[in-house]
Amino acid sequence: MTCDWVPKLDLYVDGELFDGELTEMEAHLRACPTCAADALSRLQLKRMTQAAGRRFSPRPEFRLKIAQSINAAKRPPWARRWAPALAAAAALVLVLVPSAVWLQHLRSGQALGELADLHVSTLASANPVDVVSSDRHTVKPWFQGKLPFTFNLPEMQTSPFKLIGGRLTYFQQSPGAQLLFEVGKHQISVFIFQNRAELSGLNSGSSLSRKLAFNTETWAEGGLWYFVLGDASPSDVHDLSELLRSADRS
Repeated sequence: MTCDWVPKLDLYVDGELFDGELTEMEAHLRACPTCAADALSRLQLKRMTQAAGRRFSPRPEFRLKIAQSINAAKRPPWARRWAPALAAAAALVLVLVPSAVWLQHLRSGQALGELADLHVSTLASANPVDVVSSDRHTVKPWFQGKLPFTFNLPEMQTSPFKLIGGRLTYFQQSPGAQLLFEVGKHQISVFIFQNRAELSGLNSGSSLSRKLAFNTETWAEGGLWYFVLGDASPSDVHDLSELLRSADRS
């Protein structure tokens, strides 16, 4: 039997649902593994299509050459004498400055998308964690010998957060820990990896992904890189991040 929410999955992936429908859809995805897996598949297809489009986009130099050929006929004779110098300056600005920013933004967006996919696939799984426990003294030792680093977990008893468990995960061919927390009816993933140069573009504080309706916070400390992601409120994501920071410094 086809779920009534299936026709709206494309609208969800494209970020076109209104607040009320978006909230209902997120609640449904948490309760329906079939729709959650379908949404993840559509999201991955969308990212692959976007990546293919960027791969075959015209180079900045080609765009500049076309623009020059179109504008050349519109310029007065006196301006044509200065065209080579102006074109060289424009090309330098176009290639050196925007390209560096665009490439950094592209890498950052792709990385955030990959982590969002990991979070969604975890929620859609029948066994989202490898070690099931709310005790930090059980979850943390489970990772020993499985990761090339260690990390600290905060005491959660006096907080609104509940530790569900953890699992091994991989990001950009590097092993890491994925911890799953619960606050209210929301679940938050905490990813921990060794900090590397490839992750430097993500160490930029808090950000909000409107299309995926996920709040995120990321930072690097003690040679480790942390990424907190979930559909909980920005304040909940920030409070959990502060607990993790305090545990790391203790």
